[in-house]
Amino acid sequence: MIAGRDSNPSTTGDHPYLPRTFFDRPVLDVAPELLGRILVRTTPQGRMQLRITEVEAYAGEADPGSHAYRGKTARNASMFGPPGHAYVYFIYGMWYSLNLVCGPEGHAGGVLIRAGEVVEGVDEARHRRPKARKDAELAKGPARLATALAVDRELNGADVCSHDATAPLSVLAGEPGDADAVRSGPRTGVGGEGAHHPWRFWLADDPTVSPYRPHKPRHRRPALDANRSTP
Repeated sequence: MIAGRDSNPSTTGDHPYLPRTFFDRPVLDVAPELLGRILVRTTPQGRMQLRITEVEAYAGEADPGSHAYRGKTARNASMFGPPGHAYVYFIYGMWYSLNLVCGPEGHAGGVLIRAGEVVEGVDEARHRRPKARKDAELAKGPARLATALAVDRELNGADVCSHDATAPLSVLAGEPGDADAVRSGPRTGVGGEGAHHPWRFWLADDPTVSPYRPHKPRHRRPALDANRSTP
């Protein structure tokens, strides 16, 4: 599907939320249609809103680049649904990443929220990201985004379709990205068989979109010969 041709958003009060049916579709349909939507993060310090400008799709067991490629584990259980929930994981022992679960329950799928523009709660984001040189860098990349929005594993499994004003995460319909502005290409840092899937989607020329970086294999020190004595 093209961005802008989505399921009708439901409404609670004056706030149009994306319904669960929006997420209960193939991940490659959902991912580009999330561009331009508004991710809402409610914290004890107040509410923050982020206009989504860059995402990546991960197709579960059918995708070598996905955490769920080899099946369900304690770590990736949230990816298997229900749709419209958060999957948050810790990476490199340093950073969190936020994904929105898609597809029918029991079949893993998720969209990594890679970047966006903070449109509400900028001061709070600056407090959490003091090294950002300008506002466009506050959530430019998944780790920066998670830091700016105070995302951690406590949000793993959170329902983003609860339509409760106090919910920690929700997604408003916003203004879907113009189809002519949507671009796609290989996912950042994904290697192996999934390296060339064009499942990264972004809004062209938006200053908050992160730079593409191909996967670089990590070099490991060779193991010592088991038959060789150590000094």
